[in-house]
Amino acid sequence: MKMKIALGLKALALALALSACSSGSNDQVKIGFVVKQPEEPWFQDEWKYAEQAAKEKGFTLVKIGAPDGGQVLTAIDNLKSQHAQGFIICTPDVKLGPSIVAKAKADGLKLMTVDDRLVDGAGQPLASVPHMGISATKIGEQVGQAIADEMKKRGWKPEDTGALRIAYDQLPTAKERTDGAVDALTAAGFPKANIVNAPEAKTDTENAFNAANIAITQNPTYKHWVAFGLNDEAVLGAVRAAEGRGFRAGDMIGVGIGGSQSALNEFAKPEATGFFGSVLISPKRHGYETSINMYEWIKNGKAPPALTLTTGQLITRDNAAQVRKDMGL
Repeated sequence: MKMKIALGLKALALALALSACSSGSNDQVKIGFVVKQPEEPWFQDEWKYAEQAAKEKGFTLVKIGAPDGGQVLTAIDNLKSQHAQGFIICTPDVKLGPSIVAKAKADGLKLMTVDDRLVDGAGQPLASVPHMGISATKIGEQVGQAIADEMKKRGWKPEDTGALRIAYDQLPTAKERTDGAVDALTAAGFPKANIVNAPEAKTDTENAFNAANIAITQNPTYKHWVAFGLNDEAVLGAVRAAEGRGFRAGDMIGVGIGGSQSALNEFAKPEATGFFGSVLISPKRHGYETSINMYEWIKNGKAPPALTLTTGQLITRDNAAQVRKDMGL
């Protein structure tokens, strides 16, 4: 009788061991990728490259759009219920940082951020959460320098030119980008008094159009305009507003950030528009590399780098195809 019990216990132990091994197999790894604006081309591209990582490594990717704080917390619980082990997030509000960290911990999920870095109650970055973002100030400086160079090439007088700063200052990354552009422009001799703040309510083309339209209307003396903002959509809104006021490609220089499909569509138009260029940042790294990092963390216990910052490269109608090819896009 004792021998039968012992054999039974051994069989049970073996079954549990096999079950544990099975639970660690590739097809059991599930990773969430939560973004704040799933309709934007940038985030769609991030998802596309995250899916490429999932296919290569054999894990399951769960894509979730969460445009407000309540949906973020619901998304985390959703991932728990689907037995995910971790998630990557670009939150609609970086001040949700402590809540997101607490919820992830309570649900037993590993956490990484992408694009926008979480902050604590004092507005300081949460260094304990691995993050891949953009060197926002340097990207902004690239934008400002590109505008200054093109102004010089066209022979524009700075005193005759207004600069539209499409502002979204509640997001630290956005402010760092536009502040970087301002610094580069003023360092090149552009008068700071000619920089017009145009706050947008949301980070899309429609809201940027509305902000720029008001700013241009209130400043009718400038012969030329330049524009910069958080992303390509902000600058496209400014370009469309300028066109409505009679400023065409010859009198408008807009440089966006992202190198998104929106920018590529603008470059593909038969005639040039005021959207002169975009600083291309790679959604491939932000989607693919973060997903690989999360997989390695879950599967092999290899924690991601605490902070990874990426930079970009200016693309225009003339070089966009070649630069994208060189970057593997």
